[in-house]
Amino acid sequence: MFSLWVIPVLGCQSQTTAKAVIQHIESGINLGKEGRYEEAISEFNKAIELDPNLAQAYNNRGYVYTLQGDIDRAISDYDKALDLDSEYALAYGNRASLYRSKLELDKAIADCDKAIELEPEFVRAYVNRGLSYGMKNEFDQAIADLSKAIELDPRLYMAYNDRGYFYAKIGDLDRAVADCSRAIKLAPEFALAYTNRAYAYGNKGELEKAMADCNKAIELAPDFALAYVNRGYTYGFRGEVEKEFADYNKAIELNPNLAIAFAYRGNVHNERGEYDKAIADCDKAIELDPNLAEAYSSRGNAYNVKGQYDKALADCDRAIELDPNLAEAFNHRGHAYYRKGDFDKAINDFSKAIELNPRYTVAYSNRGAAYLEKGELDKAIADSNWAIQLSPGSPVLHFNRGFAYKNRNEFEKAMDNYNRAIELDSDYALAYYMRGDTYKLMDKKPEAIADFEKYIELTSDPQMIQKAEKILEELRSN
Repeated sequence: MFSLWVIPVLGCQSQTTAKAVIQHIESGINLGKEGRYEEAISEFNKAIELDPNLAQAYNNRGYVYTLQGDIDRAISDYDKALDLDSEYALAYGNRASLYRSKLELDKAIADCDKAIELEPEFVRAYVNRGLSYGMKNEFDQAIADLSKAIELDPRLYMAYNDRGYFYAKIGDLDRAVADCSRAIKLAPEFALAYTNRAYAYGNKGELEKAMADCNKAIELAPDFALAYVNRGYTYGFRGEVEKEFADYNKAIELNPNLAIAFAYRGNVHNERGEYDKAIADCDKAIELDPNLAEAYSSRGNAYNVKGQYDKALADCDRAIELDPNLAEAFNHRGHAYYRKGDFDKAINDFSKAIELNPRYTVAYSNRGAAYLEKGELDKAIADSNWAIQLSPGSPVLHFNRGFAYKNRNEFEKAMDNYNRAIELDSDYALAYYMRGDTYKLMDKKPEAIADFEKYIELTSDPQMIQKAEKILEELRSN
């Protein structure tokens, strides 16, 4: 942000010199606003030559360097401005923006603190501090600062948008939608607000609204990488993995430094079983943004599947430290504890994931599996019921509930669930195995034989084939 202080002009030797300094500053500001940055810098240089102690000239030149993307030079100029005038609130605010862009968030917050101390109604300082807190995943403080900014300027559409995003991050999805809608009402062409509202709608399960908002954002800003990330995220909710993957690729093509796109693409690699690629994408995301909780969480998930549970726990711990509201991180950490046989810790983490996201199907399913391991069959079935209510088309969930009923010796209910799993996925090998085993317990040998034969046809696991063949031999001999 530019500033023009016409009095006092420190260090000038005459009114003529003072007038020339002001003219150079005015000219530099106008040229900067027109995008003629080199000419603007030249004008500020002339002002500094005439008066080397004029803080405003350094601030304004720093702002032009900011517009050019020359962050280090800009910070150097703001440093000089503050050396000359330690109570220059605007320079603190400008420097805070750059520290935030460099992910030096504590420095950004300190500068905003000073700016607000000097000017308690400095709206942009509250916005900057709020965004910095948000990037540190300190969402309550972020929301408080953005609320103050909105109180000071109720038409600040970007503050509504940012506050809406942070409400979404803490799971307050109705407020998130309301804030993003307010931002859109104030600025109907503001693509980011549609993108953030889509994120909230997606987490509410209102997928058609989410998709419509993503498409609107892309229509408004075809090169807006984050809009493709959120549309990909929405495709993920809809189970359209290839479209999800394509959108993340497009986002990375448009912005190769967008860390969240790499983290989310890592999730897709996990779903595809490409765990080394998932880890590589998450490594890249962390390189770009060391505070991105989603990247640690996704990498932890990949380590889980690779059987590297201690690495998974370390990554999930880091993700939770960075963002205590990230349900996925608790779910993935619970998975690691489950695999290590610590079912109580696993259940605690799955429960926390569900508390943070009551629509988190996988967390219900995982907690049900942990209850099953502990022999708490009623709780296992209850969790399976919730999971199936959320995702009725999932063959795995019906399989899991069937397995719980089988362990409770309710064979008819187990059969109903295995049948449904096979209806949904006719190549679901393990469902045939478990249904065959249930038929065996029910003394229905022909049906059991048919299912074990089908299992052997579908599976490629040599140990399980050998086990199934042994069962078949027993069934045929009796």
